[in-house]
Amino acid sequence: MSEPSDSQTNPDLDSLTGELDQQHVFHSWSAQGPLTPFVIASGRGSRVWDHAGNSYLDFSSQLVNVNIGHQHPAVIGAIREQASLLATVAPATANLARGEAAKRVAALAPDGFKKVFFTNGGADANENAIRMARQFTGRDTVLSTYRSYHGNTGAAVVATGDWRRIPNEFARGHVHFFGPYLYRSEFWADSPEQESERALRHLERVIQSEGPSSIAAILLESIPGTAGVLVPPPGYLAGVRALADRYGIMLIFDEVMAGFGRSGRWFAFDGHDVVPDLITFAKGVNSGYVPTGGVIISDPIAHFFDDRVFPGGLTYSGHPLAMASIVAALDAMASEGIVENAASVGRDHIAPALAALFNDHPIIGEVRGEGVFWALELVADRSTREPVSAAVMGRIKKELLARGLLPFLADNRIHVVPPCVVTPEEVAEAAAIYDEVLSLDLLS
Repeated sequence: MSEPSDSQTNPDLDSLTGELDQQHVFHSWSAQGPLTPFVIASGRGSRVWDHAGNSYLDFSSQLVNVNIGHQHPAVIGAIREQASLLATVAPATANLARGEAAKRVAALAPDGFKKVFFTNGGADANENAIRMARQFTGRDTVLSTYRSYHGNTGAAVVATGDWRRIPNEFARGHVHFFGPYLYRSEFWADSPEQESERALRHLERVIQSEGPSSIAAILLESIPGTAGVLVPPPGYLAGVRALADRYGIMLIFDEVMAGFGRSGRWFAFDGHDVVPDLITFAKGVNSGYVPTGGVIISDPIAHFFDDRVFPGGLTYSGHPLAMASIVAALDAMASEGIVENAASVGRDHIAPALAALFNDHPIIGEVRGEGVFWALELVADRSTREPVSAAVMGRIKKELLARGLLPFLADNRIHVVPPCVVTPEEVAEAAAIYDEVLSLDLLS
């Protein structure tokens, strides 16, 4: 799909789309009355268009999932080809697309991971990883951080640490702890190393206080995403691995948002010299072209179920359209160097551009991230680190959209999360827009 021509644009469709949405669509995490959702008609690469032909740089990657960019022809072609051959199949059958997808996903994991359980998305990937850990250990409790998001199903939303778990706390056996976040340290730390050491000590005390023999798993986002792109400090993930080993606890890394190029690596944990027991994924594995996710299972846990029934399943586990999209997406990412592009663009263009913004705009309290996974934390005062208000963030969103940039905002942060295929020129264009908006008198 190329840029829409004049003959393809129809501004009336924007109004119709908005009317249909307001009348019939019930949106997630929202009060429904005030909503006026942004209309997207088409996309290509790092850019989307509305029905009037207005263009926007997509620096949200939608929900930080369109890693390969919009409408990649190889992925679209694979979905079409699979639909013409076999559009759906029961999960108990064997299907070539499913086998090929599992082979490719497992090949990207560390040694000792051969099997993949496919799900419909990231939430039920975490749900089933928790189920596997509980079955394998015979224990019940799951530890996860307060600054986290793991999905909106029963156990996944209670494992989530932010406000969204509070009206949904129906699942059993979940305990939360504080992970590292040096900018707003819970541990009075003044260096990344100190933050790591003290966060690990805190976690060990939680393990000891809850009773190690009751704990099935520690569930961590390798890089907490929605919570603020909190890149773990040196030694933290390896330290968690050591604690898990010491107390016989399974370690689950949630790579739903951080995986498949987002960090500039296939998996974010690859940069931390650590191997978990279970890896959950979704989003970037096929850029959301068809809903899918899964759990990559270490061999000991997989073999545990050789002669035991795994008590879980999904009608659409390994759906052939999703599997074909995974095969095509991963092949294209490998052959086109898309993960390498994310790393180099992040290092050579996004990082220096955001550093320049930090130097020029006191409203930015901190810049953090890697690859194409960054956050600008906005503050009313750098000395007190007081977050800017929701009203300020609302104005920023409006001003960014008015200048042709589709942003991802969370709390007091701008998350800079373009597709992994973003170009240096597009980064420069986005940086100029951020600069212009942050130059406004936003705090008055």
